[in-house]
Amino acid sequence: MTRRLAVAGAGAIGLSVAREAAHAGWAVTVFDPAPGSGASWVAGGMLAPVTEAWPGEEDLLALGLDSVARWPEFAAALSAEAGTDAGLHPAGTVVAATGSGDRDELTALAGYLESLGRPVQRLTGRELRRLEPAIGPDVRGGLSVPGDPSVDNRRLLAALRAACGRAGVTVDERAVAAVRDDGARVTGLRLADGTEVAADVVVVAAGAHSSSLHPVLEGLVRPVKGEVLRLTRRPGALPPPARTVRALVDGRPVYAVPRVLPGHGDLVVGATTAENGFDTDVTVGGVRDLLRDAERILPGIAEYALTESAAGLRPGSRDNVPLIGRIGPEGLIAATGHGRNGMLLVPVTAAAVAAVLRDAAVPDAVRAADPRRFTSVAAERS
Repeated sequence: MTRRLAVAGAGAIGLSVAREAAHAGWAVTVFDPAPGSGASWVAGGMLAPVTEAWPGEEDLLALGLDSVARWPEFAAALSAEAGTDAGLHPAGTVVAATGSGDRDELTALAGYLESLGRPVQRLTGRELRRLEPAIGPDVRGGLSVPGDPSVDNRRLLAALRAACGRAGVTVDERAVAAVRDDGARVTGLRLADGTEVAADVVVVAAGAHSSSLHPVLEGLVRPVKGEVLRLTRRPGALPPPARTVRALVDGRPVYAVPRVLPGHGDLVVGATTAENGFDTDVTVGGVRDLLRDAERILPGIAEYALTESAAGLRPGSRDNVPLIGRIGPEGLIAATGHGRNGMLLVPVTAAAVAAVLRDAAVPDAVRAADPRRFTSVAAERS
């Protein structure tokens, strides 16, 4: 008998999990009142385990390196299934610094990565401008990280929707209110309209809203707001950079990620960080700060058009490592809490959930993301 899988959340994580499960023979329904929206829709799309690395987050670095290595095969297979390109942009990343404090911070990052056997190339400002002529004279130095590519998040979402449709996944545009269980195992979902839906297994991939869907997840995922801008090159303006450009400007982080559709010159510029609950307003201060800092690094964007401003809610976990795996009653799986690394971790999350569904071992790097690290044995059995 075909087993039934319900996935709460139709962002990049939920759709990629649904696709894998459908390939494995599950009858899959994804529930989301606005599929492909939320954090996945406004993401910058950086696949940046190295340039996101920070001392104390070695588990997250290992997870990101595993996932970025999976991206080329994942994107090729998804593009073939969907009949449309999944949006992977293989050009790497450069990291720029302005003042001496910013350069010192990048030097410390380079030293940390070298201590882990992950060397990066240190460049002067002039050398950076040879790689990316759009970088301005305020940049005094930086790093080149060719192994940190990017993905066009909206092309990825379109490809995932198409591939899921071809694999037989049903997308139900109703909101999930809660995961149902009988005390020992999951029985399905209760929807916001009161409907009860039966399922053998439930995957919670509802991003920042995940904590509200079952008591065992309460307090484990929180919303972290990020404001993002989209800029479009106008006639006569300088071309955008070919690579992702990350930067520190007087201690403030900013990034610009190119979108490489033929004939277009779009840049995604981001991102602010604030913990204000579920507030998704775009603020004047957020737009001002992003444009000010991005223009310091890429002066030519002053001639671009500001075509979109948006705010998304990253799902943050307590330790910045996502929650991927079994938790709570039998049949409940978490795939959430990816924070700033949601796009990066799509392939490894889908592979890990697929392994859990067939009772196989998850990839080694995923073990640190076991959601049960936050729960006691007694809580698991209650």
